[in-house]
Amino acid sequence: MKKLAIITFCVALLITLFTGCSSTSTSSGKGDDTSAKSTESKIPEKQIPDLTGEWKQSNSKSDDDYQAATISGDTIEIYWVSDNGDTKSLYWAGSFVAPTTANEPYIWTSKNDRSKTKSAMLASSDDTKIMTYQNGVLSYEASAMGTTTKVKLEKQK
Repeated sequence: MKKLAIITFCVALLITLFTGCSSTSTSSGKGDDTSAKSTESKIPEKQIPDLTGEWKQSNSKSDDDYQAATISGDTIEIYWVSDNGDTKSLYWAGSFVAPTTANEPYIWTSKNDRSKTKSAMLASSDDTKIMTYQNGVLSYEASAMGTTTKVKLEKQK
């Protein structure tokens, strides 16, 4: 009888231990799901880009001569810059439409502000200019003396 009581006690003890292990395992599994979800939520969502500020040409063949732009409010102004920044000539003054989504490429058509460009000798005579923003680069085509080139600008910090 004493042996039967010891065997029953041992079986009860083993059942209790195994039930605890099973419960711990399930709990641990849930913990893993939670950490997987929190890892997913740490991936940053793409933000709507803020294009306002100063931009400088990144594909110029010269450190002293390049194009630079300023985006402020609903306008964009682009200048020919020379003499290492000592000389600036207006190339474009036009409209700017800020992006409302994070989708790229972001493209808008800038309309020439003739009140600013009509007296600027090096200004574009185009009525509109297609501007593209993608991967941190603002680009457009610029023409001078019969040559057209794609200008790429990067935002200055």
